[in-house]
Amino acid sequence: MSRPDDRRVVITGIGVTAPGAIGTKNFWQLLTDGRTATRRISFFDPSPFRSQIAAEVDFDAELAGLTPHEIRRTDRAAQFAIVTAREAVEDSGLDLDALDPARTGVTIGSAVGATTGLDQEYRTVSDGGRLDVVDGTYAVPHLYNFLVPSSFATEVAWAVGAEGPSTVVSTGCTSGLDAVGYAAEVIRDGLADVMVAGATDAPISPIT
Repeated sequence: MSRPDDRRVVITGIGVTAPGAIGTKNFWQLLTDGRTATRRISFFDPSPFRSQIAAEVDFDAELAGLTPHEIRRTDRAAQFAIVTAREAVEDSGLDLDALDPARTGVTIGSAVGATTGLDQEYRTVSDGGRLDVVDGTYAVPHLYNFLVPSSFATEVAWAVGAEGPSTVVSTGCTSGLDAVGYAAEVIRDGLADVMVAGATDAPISPIT
């Protein structure tokens, strides 16, 4: 199918927040050294579960540069996305302030959304699962952001100053690849000049 503006699309910058390494260079070193990031789960007591091994991200949101407001209102997966998007934009060398924000968009892939935040908040409002009728006043004010996966793209858009197309793609394990592919199509179709694209998940919680 022909497009009105069939343009070449290139990846100009990358960022990584992953088990065993924060930052692209650290992650590449992990891979080339052949090291693994898997270990016994430490985020919670995994003893009731048959599987107790996972690859956890050792991540401190404050040390990663997030503001107290960003930390307060975002799920762990959204925090990964913000930090990684900022690294990718810096790596790209693009001056986003010099670009038309309406021509800059965001596409984020996620398989399970804000599962960590939802799990934590349910435990809080239900008193660890003991209450059938929960008290919502104990929940964080931004609980709705955890319920709506599109908040991931919104947070990244705010972080990079994008005002163009903003989308979350959720297709299971291929969400990240599909998000990048969709972003390329948006550019080829002439709907944006720059897309910040990738994926985020933080699924290591009892419910997941």
